[in-house]
Amino acid sequence: MLMFVLRRLLSFAVMMVLISIAAFAIIQLPPGDFITTLAAGLERSGDVDTAQLEFLRQRFGLDQPIWVQYWRWISAIVFHGDFGYSFMWKKPVADLIWDQLGFTLIISIATLLFSWVISFPIGVYSAVRQYSWGDFLFTFIGFIGLAVPNFLLALILMYVGFQYFGQSVGGLYSPEFQDAAWSWGKFMDLLAHLWIPIIVIGASKTAELIRIMRANLLDELNKPYVTTARAKGMTEVRMLVKYPIRLALNPFVSTVGWVLPSLISGAVIASVVLNLPTVGPILLNSLQSQDMYLAGAFILLLSLLTLIGTLVSDILLAWLDPRIRLE
Repeated sequence: MLMFVLRRLLSFAVMMVLISIAAFAIIQLPPGDFITTLAAGLERSGDVDTAQLEFLRQRFGLDQPIWVQYWRWISAIVFHGDFGYSFMWKKPVADLIWDQLGFTLIISIATLLFSWVISFPIGVYSAVRQYSWGDFLFTFIGFIGLAVPNFLLALILMYVGFQYFGQSVGGLYSPEFQDAAWSWGKFMDLLAHLWIPIIVIGASKTAELIRIMRANLLDELNKPYVTTARAKGMTEVRMLVKYPIRLALNPFVSTVGWVLPSLISGAVIASVVLNLPTVGPILLNSLQSQDMYLAGAFILLLSLLTLIGTLVSDILLAWLDPRIRLE
């Protein structure tokens, strides 16, 4: 098991280097940069300072070859924790990331737990009671969850929360707690607002996981070892937990690699609609304005989450099924 984890960590480091190169190349693909965009805006207003624009290019190395810019960017991140400077927000990128990352992780982890807690028992029930009324009902609800855009679901839940529960619309706090110090009342107000983004962001992922768990378990229930276990007199619940459910968890657990980053990157529009203080809206604005250091930092962050999710799923799979640890 130790060698398995060490091999995964080694591949993690190699992939992170390759992804950092790809991320920097992607943000350099559009023509021009933030200084070009800034110059175009100044030209429209008739207030162009060529010397200042040239100073900014030299200050941030935008006049250097792309490989020099990459090395300055990645070496500053690795050795100094400096993600660069945001031209749009006029502050260090690290400050923007840490300001928004806390709420992003709270919402993402809560949504991931919500998706697992809901999808696992429903997926097991739908497989064990295949073609029952409950299976049809959960399948119908799952298809609704897959089909309805999360921003539309956000608008519906915002209306329900305001109309029937008297809850303030948008954000994670009521106006009176927005700038207040942390207290029990502010914490309870956060919990009262948290259910809407959790349902909105987690609805489609929950529906996907239900279908995955149902399909995997149906494959296992039709195998000969299940018939043998029943013939030996093993109770249905014990047989399900000991054999087919454990094997059906393999593809279910492997989804951690793509669920974790998609909860963040896929919730950009929902975060804008719900006015959430997460990285989604900032990522969207940075891409629109070609704020290269800010966009690159977020792309690198999402890639890191993908690799972390994949690493966690690999370790969990190796723990669930010892055959995976063997070459």
